[in-house]
Amino acid sequence: MIYIGSYLPLSMILLTQDYQYEALSLPWCSDWLAFTSQCHIPLRNPLMALSLFAVCLMCFLFTLLTLTCVKPRLEVAIEEARHIPSDLMNYVLPYVVSFMSLDYQETSKFIGFIIFLAWLFWITHKSGQIILNPLLIVFGWKLYEIRYRFAQSPNVLSGVCLSKVDLFPNQTHKQRALEDVLIIKE
Repeated sequence: MIYIGSYLPLSMILLTQDYQYEALSLPWCSDWLAFTSQCHIPLRNPLMALSLFAVCLMCFLFTLLTLTCVKPRLEVAIEEARHIPSDLMNYVLPYVVSFMSLDYQETSKFIGFIIFLAWLFWITHKSGQIILNPLLIVFGWKLYEIRYRFAQSPNVLSGVCLSKVDLFPNQTHKQRALEDVLIIKE
């Protein structure tokens, strides 16, 4: 969900590239909800373009909803915190590809692009970097590699943390684990 949602801007780019701009000069079709309407969606491939956009939008909204619903409970003391900048290169490549004449009507290019995204998913999943979603940065989330210990425990653990607050050593925060990632919010 996080991975697919991170490509919401790409789906928007592909949607605008699929738009038939000559339709802007046509009069507004006000009866588009009527089944007898002569209106049409001004996209060359409306099913593909709108489906991809809707899937990416739903995945991104699901990610935000999940992060909003997480209620941190267990207190941890931060020993070390190192901000991990989002590896934007993993996300820049597909955006560059979208400007190299990717078209829904050219099935072979579109399937090749899907295979490319599948390989990127597999690589980011296997590398443990699937949580890196550049869109989350816009909403104030940062990814950290931290060393921490639970309250009243001498054992120091290490892990990855997605945080809505800046993390520094010698701070105490409440967290909740989501898979292998700690979630810290205000």
